[in-house]
Amino acid sequence: MKRNSLSCLILSAAALVSCSVYETLDPCPKGVSLRFVYDYNMEYADAFSEQVDCLTLYVYDGQGNYVTTRTVTGDELQDENYRMVLDLPEGDYRFVAYGGLACDKHSFAVEQEPAPGSTLDDLEVAMELSGENVSKELLHDLFWGRLDARVEGELYRDETLYLMKNTNNVRIVIQQADTSSDPLEIDDFEISITDDNTRFAADNSLLAGISPFSYEPWTQGDGEVVGESESGKTVSAAYAEFSISRLMTTNNPRLTIYSHQQQETVVDIPLNKYLLLLKSEKFAGMADQEYLDRENLWSIIFLLNDYTWHDVRIVINDWTVRQDNIQLK
Repeated sequence: MKRNSLSCLILSAAALVSCSVYETLDPCPKGVSLRFVYDYNMEYADAFSEQVDCLTLYVYDGQGNYVTTRTVTGDELQDENYRMVLDLPEGDYRFVAYGGLACDKHSFAVEQEPAPGSTLDDLEVAMELSGENVSKELLHDLFWGRLDARVEGELYRDETLYLMKNTNNVRIVIQQADTSSDPLEIDDFEISITDDNTRFAADNSLLAGISPFSYEPWTQGDGEVVGESESGKTVSAAYAEFSISRLMTTNNPRLTIYSHQQQETVVDIPLNKYLLLLKSEKFAGMADQEYLDRENLWSIIFLLNDYTWHDVRIVINDWTVRQDNIQLK
């Protein structure tokens, strides 16, 4: 009898220590310990701690009913070992995370904050607009990710939630060809990108918004001397830079350039098709949408010959496509 009593005491003590409970017999805490990763990029490297400066997590149960929200805006996100620990009862859960919503200079916001009684289908995120269908701003980066997980057993379940980036930077460069002589001035052109990509559902698909929505340069300039031609003339360039939302193959964004000197639109091209020309053969097995999502820094160079469009060169991450005498309209 003494031996049995001692065994019971030892087992009881071990159970209490394993749950870190010393003075109570309450059930062990349970839930999830979430790690966040952003490696959905062309480098396949985790850049979460470097690029995500605020984080919002919405929690729903297995039926899609809203449970709770967690928001983090502190320096802890810069710690590569950061984990978000949530106490949750046993059951199935759906987690939707956004990077960039809770920052002071955010560019996107939920259309209606989740509350008791709301569901996952109600969750929508949209670009914050000033009432016009034009954006001239540098967008604060927006990240999105989703995870389904089950809480069961004791202690915290380790899970990883993977994010992707929804914002892009597009730099347009207009450069003189060899026979041009006058310095280029950006004010001689009106450059814009149109798309319908300002509103997102909970699964990160696009919802119909303001169509067509126009992006105009958030910064631009001219007088950039880029070299000297074979004839000894100085070659100059002008540039315009755009900050745009997610590019999707289901949409048809267009890049247009209007020339004041020619008094007409001299370039009107399907942006996605041109960007996809630069997908290297080593990524031949990568779907077009995945490529558009992984890449987010784009550059397009137009060569100009006495204000006549002579050549197009697209440069993305050191890969170049050059098409001579192409019809751009």
